[in-house]
Amino acid sequence: MEQYKKEFIDFMLECQVLKFGSFTLKSGRQSPFFMNAGAYVTGSQLARLGEFYAKAIHDNFGDDFDVLFGPAYKGIPLATACTIAYSKLYGKEIKYCSDRKEEKDHGADKGALLGYKIKDGDRVVIIEDVTTSGKSIEETYPKIKAQETTAGGIKIVGEIVSLDRREKAPDTTKSALETISEKYGFPARAIVSMDDVIDALYTNGDKKVITEEIKKEIDAYYEQYGAK
Repeated sequence: MEQYKKEFIDFMLECQVLKFGSFTLKSGRQSPFFMNAGAYVTGSQLARLGEFYAKAIHDNFGDDFDVLFGPAYKGIPLATACTIAYSKLYGKEIKYCSDRKEEKDHGADKGALLGYKIKDGDRVVIIEDVTTSGKSIEETYPKIKAQETTAGGIKIVGEIVSLDRREKAPDTTKSALETISEKYGFPARAIVSMDDVIDALYTNGDKKVITEEIKKEIDAYYEQYGAK
């Protein structure tokens, strides 16, 4: 496992973003772990978060993109922090863009987008916190493609999330990221997966965070909901 991935797992714990216990998800599933990207609240936390995303994007997609698209609302600070970090780490100026929940009908920046206005010729990476079912992309994808004036004018290079939960999406045995890749034709990746988390904190860790009891709960959860 790359060093920055190990550091990111520690970072999530330090910021109390990744927790273990008993949590009811939006899907109704009862999960033994939970990730809340809304817990990154300080300047230093967001700066480090942007760097972790930048390293993962660079590893997975290289520099062949122009725009980071962060879906409202949590995607807005992610895209902003990552564009700053990418410039700092790799010397490449990329732009950030987000959608508005309600289209603005006045002023010089009216429209459906916030920040840079994507257009034909742009190469876009979508940045999100986490995806369990893959439903969010069903809203994001058409909003991006709606900015095209010619079919295929905007290329979506890929999607990056912070944590791949490695559980099956609805109506399939495959993970949300795998189903996104198959349906939309671009790679969907994560900074780390739950496999990485278990490896770092349990298999090769001190078992203080993921204890034997928590590991049993995780195993039972994946027996029922794990992607195949």
